[in-house]
Amino acid sequence: MASVSVNGRSYRHPARPVVVVCIDGCEPEYLERGIAGGSLPALARFGAEGAYRLARSVVPSFTNPNNLSIVTGAPAAVHGISGNYFWDPATGQEVMMNDPRFLRCGTLLAALAREGARAVVITAKDKLRRLLGHEMPGICFSSEKADQVSKDEHGIERVTDLVPMPVPGVYSAELSEYVLAAGLALYRRARPDVVYLSLTDYVQHKHAPGDPVATAFYAMLDRYFDAFDREGAVLGITADHGMNAKANPDGTPRVVYLRPLLDAVAGAGRARVILPITDPYVVHHGALGSFATVHLADAAACAAAAARLRTTPGIAAVHDRAAACARFELPPDRVGDLVVLGDRHTVLGKSPAEHDLSLLAEPLRSHGGVCEQTVPFVLNRPLEAAWAPGRAGDLRNFDVFDAVLNGVA
Repeated sequence: MASVSVNGRSYRHPARPVVVVCIDGCEPEYLERGIAGGSLPALARFGAEGAYRLARSVVPSFTNPNNLSIVTGAPAAVHGISGNYFWDPATGQEVMMNDPRFLRCGTLLAALAREGARAVVITAKDKLRRLLGHEMPGICFSSEKADQVSKDEHGIERVTDLVPMPVPGVYSAELSEYVLAAGLALYRRARPDVVYLSLTDYVQHKHAPGDPVATAFYAMLDRYFDAFDREGAVLGITADHGMNAKANPDGTPRVVYLRPLLDAVAGAGRARVILPITDPYVVHHGALGSFATVHLADAAACAAAAARLRTTPGIAAVHDRAAACARFELPPDRVGDLVVLGDRHTVLGKSPAEHDLSLLAEPLRSHGGVCEQTVPFVLNRPLEAAWAPGRAGDLRNFDVFDAVLNGVA
């Protein structure tokens, strides 16, 4: 097979094994500080000998939309996963989009595997596993449930024999390390053609760039990147989103609660607020991010709500559905009448009573808006001069497979 076409893009079959890593929540400052401080020698080498750039992620800058964009090479308007949650008017319910039935296109991984490539996908959290591995013959499992794999469902048995560490808890740095350790073990054992490794942002939610815990975490990542490089892999590294501090000086979250504002202009209970960051792992962020959608009853309510929100400190922008979908390439049927974005240091909530913040042990760090859209884009091989991203001059995180398959020298 010379190439495969997926979602309007053509990819060469891997001539040598390729490994793509999505570092969840990787604000570029983590890498910049580590390289400057000497704790990331492999990434420093890649910057000198390969490629080190900055790219834009998908907005909302959340995990699920961006991981699916990376493996489909397309924005959410194409693949349909616009967040972790959306309001489904057909059922009248808030729905978590972790089921493959919500996907509207195929993935590059599945296409390559169907054409004979040996594919491996390992993700930290199980919420992504079925989406990333949809219709993909091959190995696909999560480190969260590595002790529950089966040949029929995951393409592999006894994952725990691969990694000399216990299966980690979901709220731990080790959950990401397990992904890398299992991926490296499988790479050494079977030399798969294409590997996708997706980490978790537990550390980034709790520790800012320069914090000793963050520095140690990235040094651990760097050791695995070095190992893959020395094993001969073509390695691409990017992120699903960045991360920013979202706390007041006293350490409490800096939140704009939308429901009281909307009730005041649209009438009590007439607005439905959807926070697409919501997932089963709210200890990270208390379901507080910098992107929200609002469903309202009529055009007059939309206009009044938009005017009120635009004058609220902490809110960076308010777009109607058409404008938001055009700007951020989102599927209109999975977006509210309004899209609301918090600024760099502000998150959006429903109402104080609807968020349990008792488990937030540190000042809040979160994501979701435009201010967390810039992410690293690193290759361990130089790019051919003729290679250009899918949109010339506009490098996106979901160009990474194009780069490792079509662009390396």
